[in-house]
Amino acid sequence: MSMLKLLGVLIDYPQDELWQHGTELLAACDDEALPKARRGALGEFVQALLATDPLDAQDRWLQTFDRGRAMSLLLFEHIHGESRDRGQAMVDLIDAYRKNGFELDAKELPDYLPLLLEYLDQRPQAEARDWLHHVSHIVSLLAARAAERESPYALLFELLVEYGEGKFDLALLRRRVREEPRDDTIEAIDRTWEEEAVRFGPEAPADGCTPSTTARPGHLASHSQVQS
Repeated sequence: MSMLKLLGVLIDYPQDELWQHGTELLAACDDEALPKARRGALGEFVQALLATDPLDAQDRWLQTFDRGRAMSLLLFEHIHGESRDRGQAMVDLIDAYRKNGFELDAKELPDYLPLLLEYLDQRPQAEARDWLHHVSHIVSLLAARAAERESPYALLFELLVEYGEGKFDLALLRRRVREEPRDDTIEAIDRTWEEEAVRFGPEAPADGCTPSTTARPGHLASHSQVQS
């Protein structure tokens, strides 16, 4: 199992089947492309995950990635939010997948990070690094937020940034995200539900599930455009 495949599996929702492949996951941690210290840290992450009851691991994943938008694994959400641009970006991305013979399972949106990693695992290494370099401003922010929340998933995002040769100051980003209001509390979630009333007519937002994007994440804009 390659490093990108491994990271995609580990970042994804931990299905029960994951515990059946513990030996394979641990073997993949010993990737010579990683510095020795990183290999050890990744191995410890996998060992801790395998030692966790699946229900507890799944609940931790939901608490981390499914409460609020700050830790969303949908990349375009950090750039476009719910704007119409997000729909076109997903259409372009699906087109890029299909041009390279990668068909999507209907259950996932194309900008879901583990899905992107599955696709990049099938592409030449230089191309995969280039894509990850272009999304490193998003992934580094996820790394900082995860680290600030003392989540072990921070390591996985840091490894992706390093693989894409992205440059980021984790300490600086952590200071930045420390100032962000948390959006994963019960109060924040209730407030979001109250504010997002259903709208109809010409001012209603575009259907965010309509896919679209180009051969590379051209819609993954510069760091300054990332939405907090």
